Amino acid sequence: MNKKEILNKIRNLSTQEQRNLSYEELVDIISDLTPDEIIELSNIIGYPVFTRLCMGVLKHRFVLLQDGAAAIIENEQGQILLQSRADRDKWGLPGGCQELGERFQDTVIREVKEETNLDVKEEDLELIDIVSGETRRNAYPNGDVVINNTVLYRIRKYSGELKWDSESKEMRFFDLDNLPENQHDPDLIEVYKNFIRRKTK
Repeated sequence: MNKKEILNKIRNLSTQEQRNLSYEELVDIISDLTPDEIIELSNIIGYPVFTRLCMGVLKHRFVLLQDGAAAIIENEQGQILLQSRADRDKWGLPGGCQELGERFQDTVIREVKEETNLDVKEEDLELIDIVSGETRRNAYPNGDVVINNTVLYRIRKYSGELKWDSESKEMRFFDLDNLPENQHDPDLIEVYKNFIRRKTK
């Protein structure tokens, strides 16, 4: 099997099958790949999962630094869109991890499309802030601990019909003064609120 066939085979695996690749299988696959092909493989699997697979037995014990982007999507009433996550009982913002070689603008546009089905143009992204530090620490049900560096964007112009994938149980627009208590990204929303206050001064 040539390298292109190997990459296509992995691309056609389910998400769970990709996550179940063993360290030994990954070593065999990567050993003959060029750096560009390794980047392609990482983007097929998803950078955080790919990184953990490369750690072997340490994959759930190593605290991972993740770069990503998140979106505050506003409707015409000034409400913001939150998603009820499938992997926990919390409401969070659309967004996700940056892939290798990807710009943050492309990350947030891709993640918004994947998670909400909404289309966003780069010129309609408004940078709010880059959020980092201890407030960006997250622990997941499988034991993974990550600390995120998140580029936060405001989006007021978008098109398409709101739909969600298996990562979400529900999506809903909320008034800022009536947000759910069980939030996944309270620090990002607080940064957004401060941004709005500065804008209205």
